[in-house]
Amino acid sequence: MAISYKDSGVDVERGYEAVKLMRDHVKSTYNENVLGDIGSFGGFFSMPKGYKEPVLVSGTDGVGTKLKYAFISGRHDTIGIDAVAMCVNDIVCQGAKPLFFLDYFATGKLSPEVVATVVSGVAEGCRQCGAALIGGETAEMPGFYADGEYDIAGFAVGVVDKKKVINGKKIKSGDVLIGIKSSGVHSNGYSLVRKLWGENSEELEKYDERLGAKPIDVLLTPTRIYVNSILALIEKVKVKGIAHITGGGFIENIPRIFPEGIGCRINTKSYEVPAIFSIMQKKAGIKKEQAYNTFNMGIGMVVCVAKKDAEAAMEQLRSTGEECFIIGKTCKGSGVKLV
Repeated sequence: MAISYKDSGVDVERGYEAVKLMRDHVKSTYNENVLGDIGSFGGFFSMPKGYKEPVLVSGTDGVGTKLKYAFISGRHDTIGIDAVAMCVNDIVCQGAKPLFFLDYFATGKLSPEVVATVVSGVAEGCRQCGAALIGGETAEMPGFYADGEYDIAGFAVGVVDKKKVINGKKIKSGDVLIGIKSSGVHSNGYSLVRKLWGENSEELEKYDERLGAKPIDVLLTPTRIYVNSILALIEKVKVKGIAHITGGGFIENIPRIFPEGIGCRINTKSYEVPAIFSIMQKKAGIKKEQAYNTFNMGIGMVVCVAKKDAEAAMEQLRSTGEECFIIGKTCKGSGVKLV
């Protein structure tokens, strides 16, 4: 008895349908540097003009267990934005402008409508940061993923002139740290988030007065993409270092941009911590240091500038729609001290 690929659980026709449904979303991200079309074995992108000594900067990431809330709620339109944000927010920390993005989507049984919806979010994220979605992979893996579940990851490449690379080497004691507001929990810490809020769809859909919203709405808010604001900032102000506040929160991420012998003091009262984080800290029964080592606590990016440039940097960030605060300063030593 013959056994076909379809009999084993893989239906290539569903894959063809998915490509057909996502085609318009993908093409909406194209620009003059994209060469070729959907369906090639490789994505082609020509190097933009205007760079004297171009350096490519790459980053890859996923969305983590935040995906569980997409499965529970049946909402798949913003997860793709998260996948893009986690990658492009990383590479812009080096001063790089995102050029293109590729995604990887894997599931047990392919639903063309679901994958197209997820990719619509990827395309939206790409449009927000000016990157072209030039390729990807959709894998159907029966028996590997639970029914109705999937994973998504992404890969971004950007470019910066070698002389304009931001690497933190010139940071010194007395520099100012500016925090840029996050849109919420973003895409880190969800293994703990799920233990605190649970996975009961009825409870997640109930209005919570403390949040001023339904928990599911807050927990699925997509990660903010800071690319355009950061690129505009570095054209106006000398930026010494940029930290994307992801897994490990303030404690792990901010010191990554400091040279040896430099630490910082963070004034946790310099801005209002969003309710979602205060509630989770209380629910978990963890100390402030642990909370700031797990979540972004309302700050998605931290920018380091000289004291004399702080006001100009704040004004520029606000002009591009960002809420920002002076949250601390650098000092001699190491690590992060919360005050």
